[in-house]
Amino acid sequence: MKVTVELSDQEMAEVLELTGERKKGPAIRRLMEEALQQRRRAQIAQRFLSGEWGVELETYEADRERERLRAQEIVS
Repeated sequence: MKVTVELSDQEMAEVLELTGERKKGPAIRRLMEEALQQRRRAQIAQRFLSGEWGVELETYEADRERERLRAQEIVS
């Protein structure tokens, strides 16, 4: 889909510099894709921080304790 966007010369120069693109269309596309990706990441992080999403690590504590004991045996 094509979209018309009005930007000042200074804004366009900044977009080109930030993206590293030489052409206007690809620069705006890249900036838009990066912004969307950043928002998606923020939403995912917020779901983890709020407790809506989580990770179950069933054997984590037992594995950690086992590694601690092995380390003690090596030192002793």
